[in-house]
Amino acid sequence: MKDFESFRQEETGMSAGIVGTGSALPARVVSNQELERLVDTTDEWIRSRTGIESRHIAVEETTTSMAVEAAEKAMKNAGVTADEIDLIIVGTVSGDMHFPSTACQVQKEISAGNATAFDINAACAGFLFGLAIADAYIRSGMARTALIIGAETLSKLTDWSDRGTCVLFGDGAGAAVVQKKEEGILSIAQGSDGAGGGALTCRDRENSNPFMTQAMMNTDPDHTHMNGQEVYRFAVKTVPVIIEKALEKAQLGPEDIKFFLLHQANIRIIEAVARKLGQPAEKFPTNLQKCGNISAGSIPVLLDYVHQEGMLQKGDKIVLAGFGGGLTFGAAVLIW
Repeated sequence: MKDFESFRQEETGMSAGIVGTGSALPARVVSNQELERLVDTTDEWIRSRTGIESRHIAVEETTTSMAVEAAEKAMKNAGVTADEIDLIIVGTVSGDMHFPSTACQVQKEISAGNATAFDINAACAGFLFGLAIADAYIRSGMARTALIIGAETLSKLTDWSDRGTCVLFGDGAGAAVVQKKEEGILSIAQGSDGAGGGALTCRDRENSNPFMTQAMMNTDPDHTHMNGQEVYRFAVKTVPVIIEKALEKAQLGPEDIKFFLLHQANIRIIEAVARKLGQPAEKFPTNLQKCGNISAGSIPVLLDYVHQEGMLQKGDKIVLAGFGGGLTFGAAVLIW
């Protein structure tokens, strides 16, 4: 029996694919040496354990403003107008408002009046989950042109006195325009492990309605908390498996892929995934050295980087893969 993806491709004769990319990073760059003055850490400690040298931190920028800038660059790169956009999805855990959604704010700012817009929260896998939704919308005929954005201001969720987390995160946004293509997304594999969600958390404001006692109330939002070892073990175990699953669905092997664009969380995780897949490090481009971990913005910012650097040619097969809070994970195989 044919799987549903094969059936859909036969029915449409086309697949969804990325036709343009864009990214935006805050102007303020914070080096490891600056963090040495904030917490008990060193540049050598951060580099050796994470690979990170510096990160961009928002001062005047917001999640929405960076999402808008990345979106406008992606639309220009794709050669599409705002009127052509009929779906906007933003992956974020750090929107400027609970509502309206970041996607609706982007819609307003770029004047994409024909679009349906909404946010999703899949943490660092948010862009991939948004890409999967766009793929389904386009293949089903519900949309023709989608704008997928990963945007984060993680600095506002960070405890800058916690040396275990404040050295990891950065701010930024990446975007991609997705349309029907003769060759595009070949397969997508996803998963979640809610039972392991306690490894990476950030609590929001708790209930403080007038019917609660004072002892029950805790109105202060929390900062990001992470069990680094647990997240590392989860990533190293899960990411190679989900990549192999996506490759199997695409009827490809790791040797067929030009680049694996992984969520930029930690250089040790990326190196471990490369070893498990039996592929050289050169096939795993990185920008975490200068960007840190941008959560949902990580993969699209890296994708735009390799695109703008001329590293991708038409027909190249690439893999996008990520993991994050939830716990969530996913991989996509596509032809550029």
